[in-house]
Amino acid sequence: MSVEQTIRLIFGDTSRAAATHTNLSAVRLDGRVLWIAGDETATVERLVADDPGKPSEFGDERTFRLADFVDLPGDDQDEEADVEGLARTGHFLWAVGSHSLRRKQIKERHDDEKALRRLARVEGQDNRQVLVRLPIADVDGIPTPVRELTADGVRHRAAALAGRDDLRRLLADDEHLGAFLDIPGKDNGLDVEGIAVVGDRVYLGLRGPVLRGWAFVLELRPYVSPERPDRLRLRPFSDGSPYRKHVLDLEGLGVRDLCPAGDDLLILAGPTMDLDGPVRIYRWRDAARVEMPTIVRGDLISREVELSYGEGDDHAEGISLFGDHILVVYDSPAAIRLTADGAVLADVVRRR
Repeated sequence: MSVEQTIRLIFGDTSRAAATHTNLSAVRLDGRVLWIAGDETATVERLVADDPGKPSEFGDERTFRLADFVDLPGDDQDEEADVEGLARTGHFLWAVGSHSLRRKQIKERHDDEKALRRLARVEGQDNRQVLVRLPIADVDGIPTPVRELTADGVRHRAAALAGRDDLRRLLADDEHLGAFLDIPGKDNGLDVEGIAVVGDRVYLGLRGPVLRGWAFVLELRPYVSPERPDRLRLRPFSDGSPYRKHVLDLEGLGVRDLCPAGDDLLILAGPTMDLDGPVRIYRWRDAARVEMPTIVRGDLISREVELSYGEGDDHAEGISLFGDHILVVYDSPAAIRLTADGAVLADVVRRR
């Protein structure tokens, strides 16, 4: 990995208290602003560049609660949504939750009996089952989420996928994925990580399951109807299915993030399970031109970048185009990434 530059990300007191800055899970550059998400909240963060032409840091953080724009599925609207992907295209910012279950962790303070009880407990959080599309308006020269926006004569509302198009419900009978819905994400169960939007195509990367070394990307075609402009629906493909599955040779790794690059998709890939291991960026060529479920192998996919990783820390979780380079943000950043003044460092790496 060739790190060309480090970028300072400066978060406010509230985000630091919530440990958002050390639990980064998604990133997307949008002109002079950087959209960021952490996996412990139900919010999206916006940071502003110090120099739009050649930024060295992003700060002036503002937090946006998803519940201020859409109704989240959980009773507690501030319960974590485990946001694992952000996309920015056209008039919209997209965010997706992991849709995963989680297993309780064993901690040092737990005696053996309690540790075993916790390890047997699996739970879900309703707010994780979310796919959100937020209109973006120019407010004082800065992209800003709003509940409603009229653009090109069309009125747009903040909208979320719900009801009969809920992703977990749709996948319940899937021949490959259905059996993994009741398995926690970090145990190779269903775990959405990464979203890319190209035109009317929405791609969702799956960290898990990985089957015999093959990873999955789902393709959706969301739309809104005039009757329910706040509700995303899924347009069926020619075979009648509301989603399309693509199977990728990522050399045994799962998807950790997606990023469009023209008609290609850049794929951040890493271990499915809770362990340290190879982290790479792949390129899926002409992904946005595919018109059928695809086995992505051979000349269709290539390794672009090998990323470093730590032992128990410094796990790459999000990528974004950054000019001719790629910006990488990390979950559980190594101590060397945390500065004395409260910033966290992201990497800018060279594309092949």
